[in-house]
Amino acid sequence: MSVDNLFSKKFQQLERRSPSPVPLGESPRLSRKAFTDLDNAEKTGVPLNSQWTLWLDRSVPNLTASEYEANLRKIYTVSTIESFWAVFNHIPTPSRLVPRYSYHMMRNDIRPVWEDEVNAKGGMWKLRCHKLCTDNVWNELLLACIGEQFSDYVSKDDDIIGLSVSIRKNDDLIQLWNINSTGAEECQVLKKIAEVLPYVTFETSFYKPHQEHRAFEGKKY
Repeated sequence: MSVDNLFSKKFQQLERRSPSPVPLGESPRLSRKAFTDLDNAEKTGVPLNSQWTLWLDRSVPNLTASEYEANLRKIYTVSTIESFWAVFNHIPTPSRLVPRYSYHMMRNDIRPVWEDEVNAKGGMWKLRCHKLCTDNVWNELLLACIGEQFSDYVSKDDDIIGLSVSIRKNDDLIQLWNINSTGAEECQVLKKIAEVLPYVTFETSFYKPHQEHRAFEGKKY
């Protein structure tokens, strides 16, 4: 059975458990029990095609790249289907986060930083999402990413390496990271997103290379 089919089966069997809301001003974190569950899941679970790391940050205006990176917090790196679910079921859903917080699920130990050596030549698809849809969009796109469902929708020299959800006062932001911006026009990523989420209408959706951001501080290629 393929990884994505295993995810689909697991998703049907497991009911999403809702952790307690995050108190205002506090940062989501895993409990001691969660780490015990994760340790067991990593030892006995079905391996993913690659590891994925969940990061958390709180947006602060006008930070430099180094200040932003210092503000990042790694929550956990998962390498099995079971450990993914153990993390997923022990963290608050995006809708329970305070505005300006973001989750980032990145392949291996890649940091969700534009200037990271792996990211510098890439970019992201940005989608503005109605708050009523945010949790569902995050859930479904996480499964699509970790289940490698985008592999046939990007060019041969490209790959999807991350997914972010950023909570804002009004609509929320969904960002899908890729490694090679030069091939983005050939990708069918938005088509795949529409297949995964046929009943969701995004307010806006567009692609932008990291190097086109005014705040990009890395080397220009």
